[in-house]
Amino acid sequence: MIRMKTSRVHLLALFLMLAVNVSAQKTFKNPILPGFHPDPSLCRVGDDYYMVTSSFEWFPGLPVFHSKDLVNWEQIGHVLNRPSQLQMKDGLKASWGLWAPTIRYHNGLYYVICTATGCGGNFFVTAKKPEGPYSEPIFIKDAPGIDPSLFFDDDGKAWYCGSINGNDKTPPRRYPAEDRIYIQQLDLATGEFIGERHIVSSGYAINSPYAEAPHIYKINGKYYLMIAEGGTWEDHAVSIFTADQVTGPYTPFICNPVLTHRHLGNDIDITTIGHADWVQTQNGDWYAVMLGVRPVNGYNMLGRETFLTPISFQGEQPIFNPGIGRVLMEDKFPNLPESPVALLPARDDFDTDSLRFCWNFLRTPFERWYELKNSRLYINLRPQKATELVNPSLIARRVEDHRFKAITSMNFKPSSVNEEAGMIIMQNDRFQYRLVLVGKGKTPQELCLILVKDGNEEILARVPYKINEVVLAVQGDGLKYSFLYGTSEDQLEFLGKDVDATVCSTNVAKGFIGPFVGMYASSNGKVSKNKAAFDWFSYSKY
Repeated sequence: MIRMKTSRVHLLALFLMLAVNVSAQKTFKNPILPGFHPDPSLCRVGDDYYMVTSSFEWFPGLPVFHSKDLVNWEQIGHVLNRPSQLQMKDGLKASWGLWAPTIRYHNGLYYVICTATGCGGNFFVTAKKPEGPYSEPIFIKDAPGIDPSLFFDDDGKAWYCGSINGNDKTPPRRYPAEDRIYIQQLDLATGEFIGERHIVSSGYAINSPYAEAPHIYKINGKYYLMIAEGGTWEDHAVSIFTADQVTGPYTPFICNPVLTHRHLGNDIDITTIGHADWVQTQNGDWYAVMLGVRPVNGYNMLGRETFLTPISFQGEQPIFNPGIGRVLMEDKFPNLPESPVALLPARDDFDTDSLRFCWNFLRTPFERWYELKNSRLYINLRPQKATELVNPSLIARRVEDHRFKAITSMNFKPSSVNEEAGMIIMQNDRFQYRLVLVGKGKTPQELCLILVKDGNEEILARVPYKINEVVLAVQGDGLKYSFLYGTSEDQLEFLGKDVDATVCSTNVAKGFIGPFVGMYASSNGKVSKNKAAFDWFSYSKY
């Protein structure tokens, strides 16, 4: 009897443990795409999810991601990776380029539609595979405004939905903050509109500007129009309208905006929530992705990132994160099999035939000025500078963490006083830091820490450095950067400690992007045949 009772106690304890484990809800952490990944758009094909985000003046354009569970994402390519597809020429302003893509799947083809601001206008491309290759762009004739989206109706018709912003006077604004959402049938073969243009919304509130980022969906026979309002910063919001016909009239939900953090104040952990897209899982659940910012003491140090939140429909009304009403830093994992993705090593030894997807160029590189050879990345010194609106000899990746360390090993011998090469961390041409080995003519070469703030260049620190092999590093810690150098990764000393990192914040530098860190070389206005060789580059959070 005693043994039997003991066994029963053990069975009961085991049952309780199992019950606790079953009831324990698995969670995920936001953002699902950290660092500069704004304006997310996604679609589902079978059990697979694909997402694109804006890339502005960085090339290749529009990174493409794949996921099985909406939480773990792996980059599988870029939509625009050929110069013929994306003509971001010298002179293109900072934060211009590719704005607000939308990805959709229809009849065996993936469609990505986007605005090429300052370099072509509104266009779309197609591919048979989500990773590409994508077609040459079809630019859409007479398509004013920004933020285009495609909607395929049940009858096979394709509809273009876009935003006419305040700078476009057709039709003119009826009140100062009015922006107009319009819809028109599109001929996908020619890129030409068909029939009448319909103005379907001017936003929910007449004092809420920047009605933009429109998407149309059809759910249970009802047409839903989802837009962003209030601008992409702290007053950002998502509003929804419904109609019985695709061309309207659209009626706003009485509970608009359906999602915003504007009422939570600027000290909340996530601000600027807006510019959303949503998807239904294979299990019938709904989720939305949207951009947001994780501020540090009020500063936007990483750019706008991609977040995920659940949706539940109460009748026709979508409720974002039911019972909570806001996007959380940690939330319940979707009812999908968890599918972790293989992470690349933090260190890139440049031992492949092509650059990893994380690497980017500033504007379109119309000539090949770098080479991967013998497990090294060679970058040609060219006259172009990172302080100009050009395509400099610069290869960089997104900063994704508030606390991070980026390190590289470089071999470089400057042959004249105008030559420099090393590490750069930047927001744009007017706001950046460079840690570079520079020529000094007849005197020994030296390492310089250079600050560029509002276009004004200043050497913050310098030290003689006679040898050509050097390890360079930058550490980020909230609102501070520290710059280090040495002969090896284990023997680094500071050249600049706890300098002001807000130089690379959106608050100070303005614009719409986030900071990039990487490798840089320039002959500063003069022709050079010199090269800088980078043995490896490492990025990690800590």
